[in-house]
Amino acid sequence: MHALLNVAVMAARRAGAVLGRNFKKLNKLNVEMKGHNDYVSDADREAEAAIINIIHKHYPEHAILAEESGAAGESDTVWIIDPLDGTTNFLHGLPIFCVSIGVQVNGRMEHAVVYDPMREELFTASRGVGAQLDQHKIRVSGNIELQHALIGTGFPFRQADLKLEPYLSMLGKVVRNTAGVRRPGAAALDLCYVAAGRLDAFWETGLQSWDLAAGSLILREAGGIISGLDGGENYLDTGHVLAGTPRIYRGLAKLCAGDIKAILS
Repeated sequence: MHALLNVAVMAARRAGAVLGRNFKKLNKLNVEMKGHNDYVSDADREAEAAIINIIHKHYPEHAILAEESGAAGESDTVWIIDPLDGTTNFLHGLPIFCVSIGVQVNGRMEHAVVYDPMREELFTASRGVGAQLDQHKIRVSGNIELQHALIGTGFPFRQADLKLEPYLSMLGKVVRNTAGVRRPGAAALDLCYVAAGRLDAFWETGLQSWDLAAGSLILREAGGIISGLDGGENYLDTGHVLAGTPRIYRGLAKLCAGDIKAILS
C-alpha cells in the first residue's frame, strides 16, 4: 500500500471511531444549520480534526480542502476531506454514512479511501492499481441491460440547486426503464456501491468536491465511468455527476438527454 494511502486509511478509521462514538449519543450533540437542509454537528468537526491531525503528523507541508474548515495551505498535494458524508442520515439515527478522503497530486486524484464505520467496510484505490473493498479487488457489475439495472441517485436539496421539475422527469424515466432506483443519502458510498457492483449507475446534482473526490477514483479504478451530466471532466467543480458501468452509463445518458439539458440550462 502506498504511504499516502496508508495514512488516509489511518485517518479514515480514526474519524470512523469518532463518528461511531457520537452516533451512540445523538441527543447530546450540538447541531447547527449551515444552509437549507445542510447541517453540521460536533461529530463532523471532531472527525475532521482527527483526520487533519493524522495528516499533519505525517505530512505537515501538504494542503487540506475540508468540508468544515475549508482550504488551508499551498502544496502540489491536496487532501480532499469529507469527515461525515451523510450528515442528515447520521443526525436522524439512520446508519448510512461514511468518511471520504481523497489525495490529489498535481491536480489529479491519486489515492482514495471511503470508510463506512457502521459496516466496517473500507473502500480504497490508488491510480493504476485498482480498487479494493477490505483489501479484495472489486469491479463494476457486468450488467449490460438498462432494464435490469439498479440505479442510485440523490435528491436536489440545496435551494440554489432545486431544479425539481427536470430532475423529477429524469427520475420518472429511470424508474420506468430500470429495475429500480435507490436513494441512500451518502454520495461517496453510492459511488463505491457502483464500483463494487451493488449499483449499476448513479446520478446527482449540486454536490461538492469532497463528496465526489475519493469515490470518483474508486469507481474509475473498478472499471466504471464518471463525468459531469454534460459528459465533461469538471464534475468536481460543478457538482453534477453521472456515473456507472460503461454500458449502463451510456444508456442512462441517452435515455435522459433532454432532462439533463434542462437541468444544466
